[in-house]
Amino acid sequence: MDFKSGSYVQSNGYKAFQPVKINRAYRFDYTDLQPLIEQANLKLGELSAYSELVPDVDHFIQLHVIKEATVSSKIEGTHTNMEEALLQEDEINPERRDDWREVNNYIQAMKHSIAELTKLPLSSRLLKQAHGILLRDVRGDHKMPGDFRTSQNWIGGASLKDAAFIPPTWQEVDPLMGDLENFLHNDQTGLPHVIKIALAHYQFETIHPFLDGNGRIGRLMITLYFIHAGILKKPVLYLSDFFERHRSLYYDNLTGIRTRHDLKTWIKFFLVGTVETSEKAIQGLRKILALKVDCETKRINQLGKKMKPAQLLLHSLFSEPLVRPDEVARITGLSMVSSYKLIEDFERLKILKEITGNQRNRIFAFHEYFDVFD
Repeated sequence: MDFKSGSYVQSNGYKAFQPVKINRAYRFDYTDLQPLIEQANLKLGELSAYSELVPDVDHFIQLHVIKEATVSSKIEGTHTNMEEALLQEDEINPERRDDWREVNNYIQAMKHSIAELTKLPLSSRLLKQAHGILLRDVRGDHKMPGDFRTSQNWIGGASLKDAAFIPPTWQEVDPLMGDLENFLHNDQTGLPHVIKIALAHYQFETIHPFLDGNGRIGRLMITLYFIHAGILKKPVLYLSDFFERHRSLYYDNLTGIRTRHDLKTWIKFFLVGTVETSEKAIQGLRKILALKVDCETKRINQLGKKMKPAQLLLHSLFSEPLVRPDEVARITGLSMVSSYKLIEDFERLKILKEITGNQRNRIFAFHEYFDVFD
């Protein structure tokens, strides 16, 4: 596959990388990668089919989205775990609230984008909307949320003088993103979908069209593409965890395309990540099904007359795995006294675990459910 990534051009005392446009037909001749491509396609197909068989799969997706948000934000230096992400803002330690807001903005950006895909094509417009939500009322809210940049940015280093990588000048962003959008919708590229999005992700990260948040939007674009292309029926695949665990390799492979035109190594890395992440998601769905059956048939059926409110609470926990006593009362219709007794039953059955250590304002977690996503 003959691929020239671009070249560096002199601009105002620094050299910016000018990528080539990618919307064209390709002759994909990496025949040694064919078994890996077939494996990736099989795993994606299996994952898509499995996601449609699982009852209440949207509950799993909600936690998957939260997991993705915490991991993708972690790559950018934000540290909030899944349990924290589900807390209310006033329950978060004040010095950690900025991180909490960033993660929750990303959750909202992902949910919005996935919902909008039913009305809007995968496009610059959709990515801009996601970006506007991502940077709303957080540390980067002065960095043109919802709009492509109109100034030069850089990656690594304190300034343009010592930057590790300088993306194209801002004047090139619109034409390059227009080309990328056309590429995503071009059925005549000659590339399998999984290769197409691998190339598109590289190109997006190279263009770096926003002043902030490019990594998170670029990773979200992968999931959106698989849904847009009909490869996945549900948003159940997120590669951020794989990229985070192999962070150095991820950046090295993207750099290798720009410096050596080595697209093949990146594609192989992306394929391995797709296979591994798909298998992990399938195993996660299986574990959740097994956990649901175990809780229903071996645990709460011990509660006799409390079975009906126990079923209501358990069903709710698969959607909202953090719960407070007043919420248990609302979910089940029980009095506060009976709600506390039901919580004690769920603790005894090892379904709920108190996480604050407080005597008041206590919060209980469906800890085994969280464990599935670790």
